[in-house]
Amino acid sequence: MLTAAMTILYVANPLKSARFYADLFQVEPMEAYPTFCQLSLPGGFQLGLWSKYTAEPLPRGNDGNFGELFITAGSKEEVDTTFSAWAEKLLDVVQKPVDLDFGYTFAVIDPDGHRIRVCFLY
Repeated sequence: MLTAAMTILYVANPLKSARFYADLFQVEPMEAYPTFCQLSLPGGFQLGLWSKYTAEPLPRGNDGNFGELFITAGSKEEVDTTFSAWAEKLLDVVQKPVDLDFGYTFAVIDPDGHRIRVCFLY
């Protein structure tokens, strides 16, 4: 049986990106190499960070920055609390908390241009 185990983002500097995500989610990398890092995020979600210069095969188009991590929250209050905490880290906010058709959400950008969305689903 096939099982989805991890999402991989192609990044310019895996070690730098791992520090960004480790700080954001208060976790330590499981693996940390110059070309690949892996973190286990809250809830057990696995995030891989692979150098966009050494990934095989190399990512195509727009440096591979098409991804969005979708993080669920348990309430609107948790969305607001997370937004406030992340805003203090001076993250690049692309969407402040807002009600959309699917839920209450906000989005920020990581150092490589990938979106990180936090959402309380309706």
